Amino acid sequence: CDTDAQPAAMTEYISPGTLFAPLPSPFHFKRGGQLSGARMAYETWGSLNARGDNAVLILTGLSPSAHAASSEENPEKGWWEAMVGPGKAIDTDMWHVICVNTLGSCKGSSGPASMNLETGETYRLQFPDLSVEDCARGAKAVLNHLGIESLACLVGNSMGGMVALSFLQQFPLVTRSHINVSGSAQALPFSIAIRSLQREAIRLDPNWNQGRYDRSAYPRNGMRIARKLGVVTYRSAMEWDGRFGRVRLNSEVASERFGMEFEVESYLEAHADRFVDQFDPNCYLYLSRAMDWFDVCQSCARDGDDVVGVLATFPLQNALVLGATTDILFPLHQQQQIADGLARGGAKTRFLALDSHQGHDAFLVDIDKFAPPIRQFLDELRNTP
Repeated sequence: CDTDAQPAAMTEYISPGTLFAPLPSPFHFKRGGQLSGARMAYETWGSLNARGDNAVLILTGLSPSAHAASSEENPEKGWWEAMVGPGKAIDTDMWHVICVNTLGSCKGSSGPASMNLETGETYRLQFPDLSVEDCARGAKAVLNHLGIESLACLVGNSMGGMVALSFLQQFPLVTRSHINVSGSAQALPFSIAIRSLQREAIRLDPNWNQGRYDRSAYPRNGMRIARKLGVVTYRSAMEWDGRFGRVRLNSEVASERFGMEFEVESYLEAHADRFVDQFDPNCYLYLSRAMDWFDVCQSCARDGDDVVGVLATFPLQNALVLGATTDILFPLHQQQQIADGLARGGAKTRFLALDSHQGHDAFLVDIDKFAPPIRQFLDELRNTP
């Protein structure tokens, strides 16, 4: 590409109160390529105790920032506000909580929307191929920066559940317990198919232009369709039916021929419009593909191991694995598989299939179901010598 002709850098979406940790320079990627002068974004709540044994690390899904909860530096509600904070399930009066924005994102950590300091240009598609394993090593770099050698608990949600398993595989003695929420040990064909369609929608938008878009020519339609596909899979058919039924829009809104007629369509449109202006398309492509590539068995040097056998090699003391009965994107049997593997490896493991009609997004919205077991697990951990 003619770098002199590249449009101006895309905007990164960095919230107030975000902190930064440097990545090792150069930072080498699993599939080749390297970065120099790269960074990870994170936020913290609570204080590390004198023994240094109360740190909890949260790894996020594809799109969230490090802002899991409000703070003095940033009083805006976080993406897991109902779960993290004083007196909440992840009690910041008791735990020193760190939340990391994943490598490859556009919300503070280095990614395709970041500036390459060596060239003065945005990385765009020159960013190295990203893997879940790279994201896990990025999270470990944050702990190194903070001088935290061990964790009381590693928490991973959705894609963060994948990253957490890779973290456990690469750094097996760093944490004594793990909470995996709606995660998986490998991408399934259905999930790969959905994410493939999302990426195709972005790439087929003429404004994507091989990743060389700017704000004046932005792949908005591709991102809208990608987000709508995602939102459909984040909830369940039961949720859609109970929430919207067949309620129609009024005639003024539904006036366009073959346009929106039902309230559910309007809901998807509103979600898509918000997301388009909050996430970079190239970052979406990279992170989505990293999820498809992930398979905990492929990171294991021992041939012939199945998922349960690989997970059984992870040395953990305690584990909690949660999933929603209506999750079609990371279906329940994947969480059962994680629990079976960690239990076979000797971890005291509790698996809960939570009866929520909210689908994959249940851990974000059905707090009454997800918070109690997380609170109980962490309380028991705190009281265990």
